[in-house]
Amino acid sequence: MSVTLVSNTWLDGETAKIRSKPVPWEGYQRAGLVTTEELGLIKKVDRQPRTKADSILLSDGPTYASLYLSLLKKLQRVDTMQCILILIGDALADHDERIPLFTRAVESDPDLPYGPLLKILSTQDDFVQLKTAQILSVLLSAESKPLPSHILHPFITTLVSLIQSANNNQRDVAVQCLETLLSRPESRTALWNTPNGIPSLLDILRGNPGPQMSYQVIFCLWLLTFDETVAEQINKKYDIIPLLTDVAQAAVKEKVIRVVVATFRNLITKAPSANLPSMLVAQLLPFMKNLSTRKWSDEDVLEDVQFLQDELKSRFDSLTTYDEYTSELASGHLSWTPVHESDLFWKENATKLNDKDYEQLKILVRLLQESSDALVLAVAAHDLGQYVKHYERGKKVVTDLGGKTKVMELMTHPNSDVRYQALISVQRLVSQPWVTV
Repeated sequence: MSVTLVSNTWLDGETAKIRSKPVPWEGYQRAGLVTTEELGLIKKVDRQPRTKADSILLSDGPTYASLYLSLLKKLQRVDTMQCILILIGDALADHDERIPLFTRAVESDPDLPYGPLLKILSTQDDFVQLKTAQILSVLLSAESKPLPSHILHPFITTLVSLIQSANNNQRDVAVQCLETLLSRPESRTALWNTPNGIPSLLDILRGNPGPQMSYQVIFCLWLLTFDETVAEQINKKYDIIPLLTDVAQAAVKEKVIRVVVATFRNLITKAPSANLPSMLVAQLLPFMKNLSTRKWSDEDVLEDVQFLQDELKSRFDSLTTYDEYTSELASGHLSWTPVHESDLFWKENATKLNDKDYEQLKILVRLLQESSDALVLAVAAHDLGQYVKHYERGKKVVTDLGGKTKVMELMTHPNSDVRYQALISVQRLVSQPWVTV
């Protein structure tokens, strides 16, 4: 785990520019902000060739780690922070063995190493913010003990706000930092519980980013789905299965497809009943059959594709027509599949919507009340009409569940198909038993 994991061209360019600017260390000493001893130590490494700084760190690493962190704690000027962050970055880059020099600074000061870094994370300077995030992600990901929430939560909250930024460099660095952190279980829980955490990642994917950013975002989602709670709830809350299917179908890079397929495998392994219905509705089975015929440079892809294909086929083969319908309901993605328009289907199955305290009927009514998709609304209104047509006593149940009120509202919907299906449904809901509709 090293700083080079989080790399960004803009950050590298700014680092080179800042290196060439002198910092008035003597002035700080005269002002009493830096001691004579600290000045002497800084002078040995400031603007020195990398080889010289490396040899000094080899012999005096703990002293310099404490020095850099202590200076960050007491100096406020942006140019000074920039300089010290570069010195920390240089010390860590390609030298994993130096990470403990910084994490062990807590032994001499309980506020170190994270207190000063978290404080300057909110500095209104892009370089300071992103360089700090880069360093924090490396130190935190290497900790041997679970990360305390008072350190982890503010950092993840900041990363989420950077991901939502219109600034590409901020987004890029923040997503890479998350990739580094999410290897830790407590980081997955923290991101899952952070407002807008998952939506901010999905918004990037919906914006059709390049292959590298798509890969990085989905890599974060893959890591998240190792958590069973996340695997069970993420599709229900955020509808990620259709989105990831679309991304994989449009992807030109193998690694993007690979990480989508690996994420789907996690979702099935950790929470099959929560995710398989939506995968079938998203037409994942034919897509997996297609992928299984391709040539892959990575054999793991084919193994994951085969696993998904077998699981989906086994589920598909065991489905009755009514199971297919309930899978579609559970996914929330209703469309004009043959079951909806089959009179025979409704004759045989309408009363099954009453099972388990009207469980499926309640889902249908909820879709009518909550969906903003015209296709879903049209199909749901149609299904409600079919239910009361084939189950006369269903009118009262639908009315009690709020379905009648909602479907009457839909008679003025902007979409003509929704209006038409709502009208038919309302006619059936208000008709008397002897009236044929």
